[in-house]
Amino acid sequence: MSKKFLPVLLVLTIASLFVAFQTQGRGGDNPKTKNEKILRNVGLLLEQGHYSPKNINDSFSKLVLKRFVKDLDEDKSIFLQTDIDSFGKYDNRIDDEIHGAKLESFYTITESYSRRVEQSSKYFTEILSKPFDFTKQEDILLDGDKMQYPKNEAEKREVWRKRLKYLVLVKYADLLDDRENGKNKKQVVSAADSLGTVGTLTKKFVYKADTTLEREARDLVRKQIGRYFTTLKAHNTNDELFSSFVNAITGEMDPHSNYFAPVDSRGFNEMMSGKFYGIGAQLKEEESKIKVASLITGMPAWKSGELGVNDEVIKIGQGNAEPVDVTGYAVSDAVKLIRGSEAGTEVRLTVRKPDGSIKVVILKRGEIKLEDTFAKSAIINGTHKIGYIYLPEFYMDFEKPNGAKCSEDVAKEIVKLKAENVEGIIMDLRGNGGGSLPEVVKMAGLFIEDGPICQVRGRDESQPYLWKDKDKSILYSGPLTVMVDEGSASASEIFAAAIQDYHRGLIIGSSSYGKGTVQRTIPLNPEAENPALAKPAEDLGTVKLTLQKFYRINGGATQLKGVTPDILVPDRYEFFKSREKDNAAALSWDEINKADYKPWVSNYSSAEIINLANTQINTSTTFNTMKEKVKWIDKMNDKESSLNLVKYSEEQKELKAAYKQLDSLYKLPKLISVTNNSKDTLGLSTDKEKLEKNKQYIKRLESDIYIDETVKVMNNMINQSNVAVNAAAAASKRN
Repeated sequence: MSKKFLPVLLVLTIASLFVAFQTQGRGGDNPKTKNEKILRNVGLLLEQGHYSPKNINDSFSKLVLKRFVKDLDEDKSIFLQTDIDSFGKYDNRIDDEIHGAKLESFYTITESYSRRVEQSSKYFTEILSKPFDFTKQEDILLDGDKMQYPKNEAEKREVWRKRLKYLVLVKYADLLDDRENGKNKKQVVSAADSLGTVGTLTKKFVYKADTTLEREARDLVRKQIGRYFTTLKAHNTNDELFSSFVNAITGEMDPHSNYFAPVDSRGFNEMMSGKFYGIGAQLKEEESKIKVASLITGMPAWKSGELGVNDEVIKIGQGNAEPVDVTGYAVSDAVKLIRGSEAGTEVRLTVRKPDGSIKVVILKRGEIKLEDTFAKSAIINGTHKIGYIYLPEFYMDFEKPNGAKCSEDVAKEIVKLKAENVEGIIMDLRGNGGGSLPEVVKMAGLFIEDGPICQVRGRDESQPYLWKDKDKSILYSGPLTVMVDEGSASASEIFAAAIQDYHRGLIIGSSSYGKGTVQRTIPLNPEAENPALAKPAEDLGTVKLTLQKFYRINGGATQLKGVTPDILVPDRYEFFKSREKDNAAALSWDEINKADYKPWVSNYSSAEIINLANTQINTSTTFNTMKEKVKWIDKMNDKESSLNLVKYSEEQKELKAAYKQLDSLYKLPKLISVTNNSKDTLGLSTDKEKLEKNKQYIKRLESDIYIDETVKVMNNMINQSNVAVNAAAAASKRN
């Protein structure tokens, strides 16, 4: 921990002693007093320790209020406009509460929220008791940011009518599709006889009328919404709502400063310990739906290749048991169904893909194995032999001095590739969310002689700390490209930026995430025990606080802007708006003085290669079609949705066709030739599990259009480099 931060902990300690004496004898242990203590300590940490704190004033208070209300009611179906108007009295009050005034805003808002939730929960049973008319020309706006709060109960009921009608329409359309698809298909189900022998039975297709399917759709939605409100009310506890309130405050400082209540902190630690079995999919709640937020490299969900980011989880089943419909569930409850106590047990996820199609993904739970996240290489055979290294994260075993380090593992892969006489190397950092900063520095040092890699500056520090590679040796000096995308963040951006600033290689892909900040977890209770009290200090939770900022050696921050590739390739996920720049509370971009470094001198023309690649991409039918489809999908997602069955079905058909075309564009008509290096091939010969993993790994590389584009760039780099080497050799002979 930085010495400059120690005074903040001292302030927390003194403040805790002061409040402890203040509250003795007047209910100092009650929840309200604890919440006020948490709020005050969070305010102290933000003001005294945050890298770039916003002034906690009336303007900040207004932003926090807006964020908290939005977090509670994102789709504007709970509060009335009169509620929002009444909350206006706290526009200039929350900052005072953070600074020690009596906490009132939280209790007033959450009391109103709980009351409105109870009122809203009474609509759905009556609305869903009658059939919907899907021949009417009606539309629904699903983007909460574009909606207005209902003015009265009648308007709110209409909001719920349309929302419920839309949910039933989606279910109804799915059931109609299932009926159409099942007309001429035999449905095979497993059955067991009296001896326990498992066999199969053919289930005859049963045709159901439209009215029956519409009723079944309403029944499904009735159960879904009933469960939704049951879950909502169960989680409307003081602790959970207060955590949301505090996170509205920390989140308004920047997206990466977070508050963890004691129970959340413990759960986080349990998760990090790895003492449970799961599928490695992190879930999120979005528009009252459970969606896949990210996949953990090496875990079953990632290995399957069938589950994707932003897939909506509809049902979760255990083996062959009847799946549980989780629409309306809280994320935490859905996670409980996915987790298991044994490796190898089966979990079945029914998901709705972004194109609207339904898919059942069958996965077996597993415990994460570190080797699945380690660096691995391959050889791409074609015009030239090119080495490929995939690094999913910048890992380092902090508990074991001799444990795994990504810089050492990448060095080993480079040695293997050099033994195969590769003519160029591709470093793939797509989806790499970061990791150890020291490892970034060491890894960059494998490709340059020596010098600064990045600059790190803390709050009120006039001079940044310079992270340097001090090893003059170069492990690899040939042509180099680095692949990045919107998932490449933090440490990945530092590496890519250093390679770009040194002109050591070319960066290719889509713009990176843009996280250029450093966080550290700080406990809100200063010490395990408070000597001034007769009992141990209560656990107030922790705050993950932004303390520093990264800067490139050219002086620019990686924050917000990320790293812009030398060669930009269209990004199919652009419309998800998931980068740092898409968060209004993100810290700004700035720059400091440039570090002293000596750029690499290559034997090829970077400008010429970049211009050629950009021309090829800009004139590519595949990439231009891809850009058009992405823009069209973004436009479709940004408009009102129809509540007319015919129109809705037509729109869904168009969307599915667009997604299907996008998928086809990403499949190369001719696969890339990819093989293992000789040493890795020997290690795979007797291990069935490794053989299967390797088969999946190679299969992914063979059809990757981005790798194919990178190989084209590498070929041009190698061609120019070879011409320069041959010319130099000829000149040497003449002399």
